[in-house]
Amino acid sequence: MFKKLNKKKVLMALGTVIHPKTGKDIVSSGAISDVHVDGGTVHVTMKIDQGTAGIMEGVRKKCDEAVAKLSGVETVRTVMTAHSGPADADTKGQNQAPKTAPPKKGFGHGAKPPPKPEPIKGIKRILAIASGKGGVGKSTTSINLAAAFSAQGWKVGVFDCDIFGPSVQRMLGEGAKPNFTSEDMIEPVVRHGMKAMSMGYLVPEGRATVWRGPMVIGAVQQLLNGVAWTEDGDLDILIVDLPPGTGDAQLTLVQTVPLTGVVIVSTPQDIALIDAKKAYDMFTKTETPILGMIENMSTFICPSCGERSDIFGHGGAKETAKEKDIPFLGEVPLHLDIRTHADDGTPIVIAKPDSEHAKIYMDIAKGLMETMAK
Repeated sequence: MFKKLNKKKVLMALGTVIHPKTGKDIVSSGAISDVHVDGGTVHVTMKIDQGTAGIMEGVRKKCDEAVAKLSGVETVRTVMTAHSGPADADTKGQNQAPKTAPPKKGFGHGAKPPPKPEPIKGIKRILAIASGKGGVGKSTTSINLAAAFSAQGWKVGVFDCDIFGPSVQRMLGEGAKPNFTSEDMIEPVVRHGMKAMSMGYLVPEGRATVWRGPMVIGAVQQLLNGVAWTEDGDLDILIVDLPPGTGDAQLTLVQTVPLTGVVIVSTPQDIALIDAKKAYDMFTKTETPILGMIENMSTFICPSCGERSDIFGHGGAKETAKEKDIPFLGEVPLHLDIRTHADDGTPIVIAKPDSEHAKIYMDIAKGLMETMAK
């Protein structure tokens, strides 16, 4: 027998849970796509067919109960990810691609028209922060804008929609791991007075999330609608930190919830602006209100002498906003303080609220509050 908690022991426990459709255990039925043991915490990823979410929720509970009985288990986190095809067929390997119907013509995934977005009860506004290219400081912008809204009296939530490269959990500080409510909703982590949810809270740091598109879609939908955002009161705004690009996560978001609007973040560099224009095009096609553009890393300010250098150029985002006839919201410099405070888990708006850089974020947030009020 095994002397300590490990993956094989967890799989044996999961093997006692019966899949309601196949009549076999969920492991041999191919429903378990990943198991990871991190000390006393067990992470289980269960893939399901999109049409069986209600049935499989009961199976998820049984998985938690079975694993929790093992010696050494302190916490069990089972995440369901929806596939576009059946997830109950026997599989010989965990990396086998799900069987799906041949692609048909239509908007997004499949032939059906996109579903009507449904608002999340108790959330007054949903603001997406987007970029076409990675590395332009979108997450740093997201958390500082969230902190700026909070500083001006709004109740704020932050949703990290980047399944593959989550960073909000680091930029807001690690904090406690999320638990489940009595209704099996995920409790958001509370940091600096703001509610937050990120895949980074559910998966150990440094562990890659190797998922196909349908699993990403399922995770985004579950983390949006399966979180108790408003258990102790309504949110004035939910900030959604989108991953770079124009893929599954972005399309899932606009088809799942009605967005109040989107803000596009870009550096002034030409190569970044090319992708920012693609983001603009995607949100235009999906009829999502674009509230404006922010030029991040607009200029470099030397922390020693204060000299300004336009490393990535300057003014490119402002020109693009003018070209696309959308508001230009402001310029944020490339400065050591902004980066270090984000890495330390305390956004500069909170760490140094009277600083010049914090005031830039506050002014952008004030402008957005006025726009959204209209």
